[in-house]
Order: sequence, then structure tokens, then C-alpha cells
Amino acid sequence: MTSNPGLPPTADPDLFSCHTEPIRVPGAIQPHGRLLVLDASTRQLLASSDNWPDGSLQAALAHLTSSALPANPPGAVPVSLGVWAAQAGERWDVSAHCTDRHLLAEFEPAAPADGNGAPIYSLTRIFLPRLQAASSIEQLAQLAATEMKRLTGFGRCMVYRFDDAGHGQVLAEDVDPGYDSYAGHHFPADDIPLQARALYVLNQFRLIADANYTPVALRIHGAALQPSDIDLSQAQLRSVSPVHLEYMRNMGTLSSMSVSIVIEGRLWGLVSCHGHAPRHVGVATRLACEHLGQLLALQIQSKEATGHVAEQLALRQLTLEIVSHLSESDGTLSLLAQVPAMLRFARASGVAVVRDDEVWSVGEVPPQQAVMDLANWIEGLGAEVFHSHQLAQDHAPAQGFKDVAAGVLAVSISQVHRHVILWFRPEIVKTVTWAGNPRKNQVAADGRIHPRRSFDSWQESIRGACLPWSAAEVAVAGELRQALIGIVLRRAEEFEEVAHELTRVNKELEAFSYTVSHDLRAPMRHIAGYVDLVVDLEKKALSERALRYLGNVKDAAAYAGQLVDALLDFSRMGRAALKQRPVDMQVLLQELVRELSRQEPGRNVQWALEPSYPELFGDPLLLQVATRNFLSNALKYSRGRDPARISVRALRRPEGDGIEVEDNGVGFNMEYANKLFGVFQRLHQADEFEGTGIGLAIVKRIVERHGGTVWGSGTPDQGARFGFILPRVAPGAAADAPSPSRNTPSPRSL
Repeated sequence: MTSNPGLPPTADPDLFSCHTEPIRVPGAIQPHGRLLVLDASTRQLLASSDNWPDGSLQAALAHLTSSALPANPPGAVPVSLGVWAAQAGERWDVSAHCTDRHLLAEFEPAAPADGNGAPIYSLTRIFLPRLQAASSIEQLAQLAATEMKRLTGFGRCMVYRFDDAGHGQVLAEDVDPGYDSYAGHHFPADDIPLQARALYVLNQFRLIADANYTPVALRIHGAALQPSDIDLSQAQLRSVSPVHLEYMRNMGTLSSMSVSIVIEGRLWGLVSCHGHAPRHVGVATRLACEHLGQLLALQIQSKEATGHVAEQLALRQLTLEIVSHLSESDGTLSLLAQVPAMLRFARASGVAVVRDDEVWSVGEVPPQQAVMDLANWIEGLGAEVFHSHQLAQDHAPAQGFKDVAAGVLAVSISQVHRHVILWFRPEIVKTVTWAGNPRKNQVAADGRIHPRRSFDSWQESIRGACLPWSAAEVAVAGELRQALIGIVLRRAEEFEEVAHELTRVNKELEAFSYTVSHDLRAPMRHIAGYVDLVVDLEKKALSERALRYLGNVKDAAAYAGQLVDALLDFSRMGRAALKQRPVDMQVLLQELVRELSRQEPGRNVQWALEPSYPELFGDPLLLQVATRNFLSNALKYSRGRDPARISVRALRRPEGDGIEVEDNGVGFNMEYANKLFGVFQRLHQADEFEGTGIGLAIVKRIVERHGGTVWGSGTPDQGARFGFILPRVAPGAAADAPSPSRNTPSPRSL
């Protein structure tokens, strides 16, 4: 038979090893009870606590093996086996539970039976109705603290909850005179290591009867077994960490008891009891305390669920108001910033809507560029819904505007374009009262770190945070996102239907204009021809006035013919198939400049061409028409300038290549720039400059059919600039590249 004396004092772990300490397999128990460890299959004795008197061990084992042991599955809570009356007159409460390998039986001193006065009966008869009548979580906590103190007799009983960071906040307490009050205080997360929190979920009751106890080691009985092989996670007698015992002594507490508040598998909080003197809690009282903890957890869960549902209903009502506003309007989602419910939706101080390079906002929001940068960063995360109540910790630039936006809730509407809605909350400076400075741990002479010794109130101001976003707010923000996506998709379908209808009407108009233009050419020529015949045959018989009138008729017919020809050309631009190939713009420009110079030989025109121009991919004939139009317009509208200066610049940009033509002519007012490329739109009187007003419309149609962009700008009496850019085609792909259709949507429209 071998024994394990337990951990020697010099081996006590310090705070650095606290998170890895084997608290589930300490190899020892507390001395107020006794333990037997049997093989789960054979019921053979494997180990026992080292505090069994001579002869008692075999008697306890005989009693245990003769009892009808329950088929308790591994991991289940211990089951009571009743009271065992030992030969010496001692009475023991016996309970048992199973692990994967072992059956553990615990023996604790039994208290006299209480009958109908047992704690469990008073709990059900008196406490439960009070608990059900409570209207808030704080009231529930206070009722539980008072009842737990009454049941156990401890001098101080606290109920505290854990926040998202793991810190505990005392919600309620009941204390005797002479005990420090921790009402409203916070306990740092490091007070309870992660592995201890996991154990609180598994084993929801823990009693330390005397913080000065000496652990009782486990004695191994012949088997090839180590004390550290025995899992004591579910054992009520499990010996606890020496660091925790030191923590208790520093707090002035020699006995403690805790009951876990577990909600949906999560450690929500603890009911913690403290005593200045050692105190043992009987099994019956302990069961009542465990039952109290379960009742409290159920009531808290119910209150939280009710509050969550009520909050969600209110938020969904606001969502309906927002969606209804947008559905009834004919605007875009930029209108969201003007909906009053948007601020109430997330209890925000400001809201911003970012769409591509535009920002709409209402309320208190960061500067526009900061909002754009934040939206870019959030989109880069790839999350549909993002929230943070300490934004500067996640996004460093937010430190500069934490006074208006210490936290953000954001939803991304599109996966293709930047379209983000952001709600902002300002910084709230919060003062937290800790039970002692959580950072003042003690370093001993041997270098070991001890838990802090002072638990006096210590205040800390926490900055850079806002009111946290609730789970309901985050969830309903996701629902709002889905509703807005539905609106976007519905409008996209409507726009698609309109586009199809416009395409059909456009084709009909093109066919109509082509037919009308074609059919009108002959009558216009007939009018001019008959005027010439009348003048030739009857010239001597006609007065000078009649001849003048006939001349006006001929000029009008000629002008009408030009309009008809222009309309026919415009119609052809939309109907003719593109025959695309590489076009040498250097040669094209030189030929056009020579041609136009011959048309007005007497003018002083200074042409400025660059040494080289990009090779464009397009229909050579149509590109010649577009370029000639730009050059002839520059030549026409610079008439009267001496010298007339016309520059043709090469454009090489990321989106493509092209040219820009600039002159020093009459220019135009940019107020009317939207009329430049419309059919029959003129910015100058017809008697000043000849033309049909359809040339730039033809240019626009040609460029857009090639998938490019066209623009124009000017200043009155200082000249104008016109240019276009066509998409660049990769080398080797030009021959196989399809001709862009004028009905193909641009990437931005998708």
C-alpha cells in the first residue's frame, strides 16, 4: 500500500501557474469528510482518503458494496445513498457518482433529520413565491442573498454576475455587523481562472469549511494508479487550490460556500457566502442551496428572455417604420440618414450612410473622411453586422473621435459596392469600484506571486467606451439589413423592367427615326430641285422679292436635308455592327488635321499634336467620325481668334486610353454642360455658328457603344475641352474581343 502526502508547502502554485494548476485532480480532499474510490466495473477498492480510522475503512467498504449502487452515468451529479450508522455511533451521509473509470463515494457527517422543517421545504413554501413575484434581476438577487444567508448562517452572502470580460459585479448582498460590504463592487476576472469557471459549470456547489485546513491525501491500494489519475471534479470534498485558500485568508474569510448560476450552459454568476470562522454546511442544507441556485437561474433566464423579447419587439416596430418609409419613397437608401427612427433604432447619437464615395449623416458623427475610412475597414472584415463598444481598441484611428463615436454598430448592405450603415454612440466615462486594487498582487522573497492582501474599495475611471450594444440591437440590425437588401433587390428588378422597356422603346424610336429620316430625304431634295427649276425657267418673270423668297425656301430645304442626314447618321450609329480592330490614332489625327486645314486655308490656326498617341481598339470609321467632330468643333468655335490654338493631348489612364481636344474659342457656361451631348442641343445661336446640334450626340453614342466615357468642359470666352477614353484591350485578346453592346450594363450598375 502506497500513500501520497499531498503537495508540500514549497510546491504551492503562485498566480502565474494558477491557470494551469490541476485543480480537478489535486490528489487530496478536505478533512471534514472521507472518500472511497472503487473501480467502476468490478467495485474493487482502488483508493481512499488517508483519514479513515483503523477498522472503519473495511466497514464502510462493506456497507458500500452491500448497498444497491445506482447506475449513475459518468459526469452526472452525485446521488445520495442515505445515512450510514457506523459502529462507533457515528452517522454519515453517503453519496456516490461515477467518472469514466471510477466510482467515488463520499462520507460526510450527518445532521439530525429536520422533517417538515427541513430547508428544502421552507425554500419551496416561502421563498419560491417571493422569487416569482420579483420584478427585476436585482430584486431576484437580493431575495436570493437574504435566503441563502438564512439557510447557511454565513456572515456575508453576495450575488454577483459576470460581464463579457469575465469581471464580477456584486448585484446584492446581505451582511452581518463586522463584515465589510461589497455592494456595487467589482471583482477582476483573474480572481477566478478560466479552468475554475469551467469547473463551476460542471460542479455547481462548493464548500470550504476551513481555509486553514490541511489537505487529506489519497492513499492508493495496490493498483497501478496515481492520485493524479483520480478525477475529483464532481466531488464535494475536493481539495481546492492553495492560492485560493490564501486569497480567502487575505480577505479575512475562513469559510466560504458558492453556488453557481448557470444559464444555458454559461456561468452567468455566483452566489458566494463568507464566514469569519470555520463553518460546515450539512447535506440537507446544501441540497436546498443547490436548489435555490437552480430556481434563481431559471428566474433570471426568464427575466432576461422577457426583456430581450420586449426589446426586440420595440426594435422591430422601428424597423417596420424605417422599411415602410423607404418602400413608400422613390429615393435610394441614402434617405436612411433622414429617417428619425434611425437614431432611436440603436439608441445612437448619430447615424451615417456610406454609399461608394458619398456620405449622408444625421446627429453627431465623426468627420466625413473618418466615416469613409471606418466603412472601408469594416467592409474589409467581411462581417455582415459589426459592433464594438470600445472602437479605439479595434480600430486605432477611432481614438481621435471617441468623444462622438466611442462605439459603432454597422451593417454592410452590398458585397459588391461600398454600402454601409453605421450607428455611433459617444464615450461614457465610467467609474468602477473594485474590491481592492486588482493589479496589486504581492511578490514574496522567494519570487512567488501571492494574491492581493487588500480588499478596500478602489476606484478606477474607464474611458474610451460607450454603452454596450445589446444582443437584441445586434440581432435586429441583422434583420434590418435583410429587409433593406430586399428593398434593393426589388428596386433592381423594377429598374431592370424599366431598362427592358426603355430598350424596346429605344429600338422602336431608332427604327422610326431611321424610316422617317430616310423617307424625308427625297422630299427635301425635290423641294430644292423644284426651286432651282422655277428660278431657271421663270427668272425673268419673277421679281427680286420672289427670287429672294425662293432662295430662302431653298436654304431652308437644304438645312432640313442636313438635319435629316444627321438624324439618319445618328440612327445608324445605334444600329450598325461594330467592326473593331486596333486604330493608330497618330495617323488618324494627322490625316484629319490636314483635311480640316485645307477647308479654311486663310485662317491662322496653330495645331499642337503630341509625338505619340495610344493605339485604340474600336471601329475605325466610327472613331474617325467622333474625332473629326471634336476637331471640327474646335476649329469652328475658335473662329475669330487670331491665332486659333487647338491642342490634342494623349490620355493614358488606369481605366483606358483616349484623347482630349482643347481650343481657345468661345467656350461655354458649365451650367449648361448637361445639354452638351443631347440631340439638337445647342449652346450658341445658329446664326453665329452653323451646325445641326446633333454632332456631340453622335460622339457620345459612338463612345458608349465602345464601352468608353466622354466628357466636355469649358469657360465662356476662354475655350473648351472635349475628350473620350475607351477601355484598354489586353494584347492578344483584341482579335477575339466581342463588341460591347450598348445595352450591356456597366460594372457600376451591377
